[in-house]
Amino acid sequence: MHEAGLAAYACDPAQSRGRRYWEEPAPTRTPFQRDRDRIVHSTAFRRLVYKTQVFLNHEGDLFRTRLTHSIEVAQLGRSIARSLSLNEDLVEAICLAHDLGHTPFGHAGQDALHDCMAEFGGFEHNLQSLRVVDWLERRYPQFDGLNLCFETREGILKHCSQANARALEAQELGGVGARFLLRQQPSLEAQLCNLADEIAYNAHDIDDGVRSGLISMEQLQSIPLFESHRLQALAEYPALARLELQRRLLYEAIRRMLSAQVYDVIEATRHALQTHGPKHVDEVRALPLLVRFSEEMHGQSLALKRFLFANLYRHPQVVETTNSARQVVRDLFASYMQQPQAMKPIFAQRWDEAVAPSDRARVVADFIAGMTDRYAVKEHERLTGQRLLG
Repeated sequence: MHEAGLAAYACDPAQSRGRRYWEEPAPTRTPFQRDRDRIVHSTAFRRLVYKTQVFLNHEGDLFRTRLTHSIEVAQLGRSIARSLSLNEDLVEAICLAHDLGHTPFGHAGQDALHDCMAEFGGFEHNLQSLRVVDWLERRYPQFDGLNLCFETREGILKHCSQANARALEAQELGGVGARFLLRQQPSLEAQLCNLADEIAYNAHDIDDGVRSGLISMEQLQSIPLFESHRLQALAEYPALARLELQRRLLYEAIRRMLSAQVYDVIEATRHALQTHGPKHVDEVRALPLLVRFSEEMHGQSLALKRFLFANLYRHPQVVETTNSARQVVRDLFASYMQQPQAMKPIFAQRWDEAVAPSDRARVVADFIAGMTDRYAVKEHERLTGQRLLG
């Protein structure tokens, strides 16, 4: 029997596929609540406060970081999950953990580390997030990692190459890598986290972009998804047209835009669920993606993403900073490959124990990926004598 309040197609903690290492159930928490709590108390989660979202940590106190982004994703995810009778605790756990494996300096750091690891299997931040919760966190005497439930781990692994999926399947038959080989979908809770991530970063990147001065309200008027809600806000509150109230106008337009996207996802997903009629989470896996935007909202969201890519993520000021960030990562990788003892002792020991060059390179990648922005800058200066950022 399903947990009270959950739909038949939701993930029921009582029917979880379990943990890799058996543990006694917690007396006061469900398995997914326990996962969420372990994630919140992890070292990797705390590090997110000093990891870049778009703007580097030293560039301003009010810009989003990976931590505040993850919290915003979790808030949106829970709100939508509640309306769809999905498991809120599982959604929250996945949302809070989805960026645990992200490098310092955001996507610039990730791209640079992937290039450094090109001949050693590459670097995927989603796979790294799984490595963090499965192995790199060292908090318990019985096992490495956080020993999370299958459903949480499945949601964390948003993307995975076929090569890495095969490697995961070899380690864990029928585990989290299997769906990529079978070309199946994850649970609805995992699907929801992916879309909540997109909704959150589109909205807060507008806010941070305007706050930084790199994009303007005037530019945003060319984006239908934003402009329609800006006009609605002005119609209801004409005083917001005053120059000194432009910040409030921005907030109100973003708030309305967020609400519209959330309601659209709920309506479009309900329609998809009615059309396909899954009765169990396993039926969900064989169907198309069911947590979705309507076609109209999907098009508007895509237009916004393209705008942000062209005008914010590729802004000359951002590119200049991210080029320096890439150089920091490249230099760190080269330095540690030459001087492994310069890493923290536990990583230096792992290097000594590794035999294959690819395993040694992976040790270096694990060390760099776990760094915060400011620690990476400090380490780079220590090893090279240069200060490229901050």
